[in-house]
Amino acid sequence: MGDGVDPPELPEEQRVADERTTLLSMLDFYRTVLVRKAWGLTPEQLATPLPPSDLTLGGLLLHMAAVEDGWFHRHFAGGGLIEPWASAPWDAQPDWELEVAQEWAPAELHAQFQASVARSRAVTADASLDQMAVGEGRDPCNLRWIVVHLIEEYARHCGHADLLRQAIDGATGD
Repeated sequence: MGDGVDPPELPEEQRVADERTTLLSMLDFYRTVLVRKAWGLTPEQLATPLPPSDLTLGGLLLHMAAVEDGWFHRHFAGGGLIEPWASAPWDAQPDWELEVAQEWAPAELHAQFQASVARSRAVTADASLDQMAVGEGRDPCNLRWIVVHLIEEYARHCGHADLLRQAIDGATGD
Protein backbone atom coordinates (compact mmCIF):
# COMPACT_ATOMS: atom_id res chain seq x y z
CA MET A 1 0.00 0.00 0.00
CA GLY A 2 1.07 3.52 -0.43
CA ASP A 3 1.47 4.48 -4.08
CA GLY A 4 1.86 8.15 -3.17
CA VAL A 5 -1.01 8.00 -0.68
CA ASP A 6 -0.18 9.07 2.84
CA PRO A 7 -0.38 6.43 5.57
CA PRO A 8 -3.44 6.53 7.82
CA GLU A 9 -3.34 9.10 10.58
CA LEU A 10 -2.98 7.87 14.13
CA PRO A 11 -6.33 8.06 15.93
CA GLU A 12 -6.81 10.81 18.45
CA GLU A 13 -5.83 9.67 21.93
CA GLN A 14 -8.70 9.25 24.38
CA ARG A 15 -6.99 10.16 27.65
CA VAL A 16 -10.15 11.01 29.56
CA ALA A 17 -12.86 8.56 28.63
CA ASP A 18 -14.92 5.67 29.94
CA GLU A 19 -13.37 2.20 30.07
CA ARG A 20 -14.83 0.94 26.79
CA THR A 21 -13.73 4.01 24.83
CA THR A 22 -10.27 3.91 26.40
CA LEU A 23 -9.70 0.23 25.62
CA LEU A 24 -11.08 0.31 22.08
CA SER A 25 -9.22 3.51 21.21
CA MET A 26 -5.95 1.98 22.43
CA LEU A 27 -6.66 -1.11 20.31
CA ASP A 28 -7.32 1.15 17.30
CA PHE A 29 -4.08 3.02 18.00
CA TYR A 30 -2.03 -0.19 17.76
CA ARG A 31 -3.96 -1.39 14.70
CA THR A 32 -3.02 1.86 12.98
CA VAL A 33 0.62 1.69 14.09
CA LEU A 34 0.97 -1.76 12.52
CA VAL A 35 -0.55 -0.55 9.24
CA ARG A 36 1.76 2.47 9.22
CA LYS A 37 4.82 0.24 9.77
CA ALA A 38 3.94 -1.75 6.64
CA TRP A 39 2.80 1.26 4.60
CA GLY A 40 4.38 2.01 1.24
CA LEU A 41 6.66 -1.03 1.14
CA THR A 42 7.30 -3.24 -1.86
CA PRO A 43 6.47 -6.95 -1.84
CA GLU A 44 10.16 -7.67 -1.31
CA GLN A 45 10.35 -5.31 1.65
CA LEU A 46 7.21 -6.78 3.23
CA ALA A 47 8.85 -10.21 2.93
CA THR A 48 12.19 -9.10 4.43
CA PRO A 49 13.03 -10.75 7.78
CA LEU A 50 15.50 -9.50 10.34
CA PRO A 51 17.72 -12.54 11.03
CA PRO A 52 17.89 -14.65 13.02
CA SER A 53 14.06 -14.33 13.02
CA ASP A 54 11.99 -15.15 9.95
CA LEU A 55 9.25 -12.73 10.98
CA THR A 56 8.26 -10.15 8.32
CA LEU A 57 6.01 -7.10 8.21
CA GLY A 58 3.75 -8.85 5.71
CA GLY A 59 3.59 -11.83 8.01
CA LEU A 60 2.64 -9.60 10.92
CA LEU A 61 -0.22 -8.03 8.93
CA LEU A 62 -1.61 -11.43 7.99
CA HIS A 63 -1.03 -12.82 11.48
CA MET A 64 -2.92 -9.99 13.13
CA ALA A 65 -5.74 -10.36 10.59
CA ALA A 66 -5.99 -14.00 11.69
CA VAL A 67 -5.87 -12.95 15.35
CA GLU A 68 -8.66 -10.41 14.82
CA ASP A 69 -10.90 -12.97 13.10
CA GLY A 70 -9.98 -15.69 15.58
CA TRP A 71 -10.69 -13.76 18.74
CA PHE A 72 -13.56 -11.49 17.72
CA HIS A 73 -15.40 -13.26 14.90
CA ARG A 74 -14.83 -16.87 15.86
CA HIS A 75 -14.36 -16.94 19.63
CA PHE A 76 -16.31 -13.92 20.87
CA ALA A 77 -19.20 -14.01 18.37
CA GLY A 78 -19.17 -17.77 17.79
CA GLY A 79 -18.75 -17.53 14.01
CA GLY A 80 -17.20 -20.28 11.96
CA LEU A 81 -13.86 -20.31 10.20
CA ILE A 82 -13.92 -18.00 7.19
CA GLU A 83 -11.54 -17.62 4.29
CA PRO A 84 -8.63 -17.50 4.01
CA TRP A 85 -8.37 -19.22 7.39
CA ALA A 86 -10.90 -22.00 6.64
CA SER A 87 -8.80 -23.57 3.87
CA ALA A 88 -5.39 -22.97 5.46
CA PRO A 89 -3.42 -26.16 6.25
CA TRP A 90 -3.09 -25.42 9.99
CA ASP A 91 -2.19 -28.99 10.95
CA ALA A 92 0.72 -29.12 8.50
CA GLN A 93 1.68 -25.44 8.85
CA PRO A 94 0.78 -24.02 12.30
CA ASP A 95 2.34 -20.67 11.29
CA TRP A 96 0.68 -20.66 7.86
CA GLU A 97 -0.24 -16.97 7.88
CA LEU A 98 3.32 -15.96 8.72
CA GLU A 99 4.78 -18.23 6.05
CA VAL A 100 2.49 -17.45 3.09
CA ALA A 101 2.33 -13.68 3.50
CA GLN A 102 5.22 -13.25 1.05
CA GLU A 103 2.99 -14.75 -1.65
CA TRP A 104 0.40 -12.00 -1.20
CA ALA A 105 0.59 -8.59 -2.86
CA PRO A 106 0.84 -5.61 -0.49
CA ALA A 107 -2.69 -4.49 -1.41
CA GLU A 108 -4.03 -7.98 -0.59
CA LEU A 109 -2.32 -8.01 2.80
CA HIS A 110 -3.67 -4.58 3.71
CA ALA A 111 -7.15 -5.45 2.41
CA GLN A 112 -7.29 -8.69 4.43
CA PHE A 113 -6.14 -6.86 7.54
CA GLN A 114 -8.74 -4.09 7.08
CA ALA A 115 -11.52 -6.62 6.37
CA SER A 116 -10.66 -8.57 9.54
CA VAL A 117 -10.60 -5.38 11.63
CA ALA A 118 -13.95 -4.31 10.14
CA ARG A 119 -15.48 -7.67 11.17
CA SER A 120 -14.07 -7.22 14.66
CA ARG A 121 -15.56 -3.76 14.96
CA ALA A 122 -18.93 -5.02 13.72
CA VAL A 123 -19.22 -7.85 16.25
CA THR A 124 -18.14 -5.65 19.16
CA ALA A 125 -20.02 -2.46 18.22
CA ASP A 126 -22.94 -2.99 20.59
CA ALA A 127 -21.38 -5.48 22.99
CA SER A 128 -20.74 -4.83 26.64
CA LEU A 129 -17.23 -5.39 27.93
CA ASP A 130 -18.83 -7.83 30.37
CA GLN A 131 -20.40 -9.91 27.56
CA MET A 132 -19.06 -13.45 27.53
CA ALA A 133 -17.55 -15.04 24.44
CA VAL A 134 -19.82 -17.72 22.97
CA GLY A 135 -17.38 -19.55 20.68
CA GLU A 136 -16.15 -23.01 21.51
CA GLY A 137 -12.64 -24.24 22.11
CA ARG A 138 -11.22 -21.70 24.56
CA ASP A 139 -11.53 -21.00 28.25
CA PRO A 140 -14.44 -18.70 29.16
CA CYS A 141 -13.68 -15.00 28.91
CA ASN A 142 -15.47 -11.71 28.40
CA LEU A 143 -14.98 -9.02 25.79
CA ARG A 144 -12.91 -6.93 28.23
CA TRP A 145 -10.32 -9.71 28.52
CA ILE A 146 -10.22 -10.22 24.74
CA VAL A 147 -9.66 -6.50 24.09
CA VAL A 148 -6.88 -6.31 26.69
CA HIS A 149 -5.32 -9.46 25.24
CA LEU A 150 -5.39 -7.96 21.73
CA ILE A 151 -3.83 -4.71 22.99
CA GLU A 152 -1.02 -6.79 24.50
CA GLU A 153 -0.53 -8.78 21.31
CA TYR A 154 -0.54 -5.68 19.11
CA ALA A 155 1.90 -3.89 21.43
CA ARG A 156 4.32 -6.83 21.25
CA HIS A 157 4.07 -7.14 17.48
CA CYS A 158 4.31 -3.39 16.92
CA GLY A 159 7.64 -3.59 18.72
CA HIS A 160 8.70 -6.27 16.25
CA ALA A 161 7.42 -4.07 13.43
CA ASP A 162 9.53 -1.14 14.70
CA LEU A 163 12.68 -3.22 14.39
CA LEU A 164 11.74 -4.69 11.01
CA ARG A 165 10.87 -1.33 9.45
CA GLN A 166 14.01 0.37 10.74
CA ALA A 167 16.13 -2.48 9.34
CA ILE A 168 14.39 -2.20 5.94
CA ASP A 169 14.64 1.53 5.30
CA GLY A 170 15.64 3.32 8.48
CA ALA A 171 12.12 4.61 9.18
CA THR A 172 11.30 5.11 12.85
CA GLY A 173 8.39 6.48 14.85
CA ASP A 174 4.72 5.59 14.89
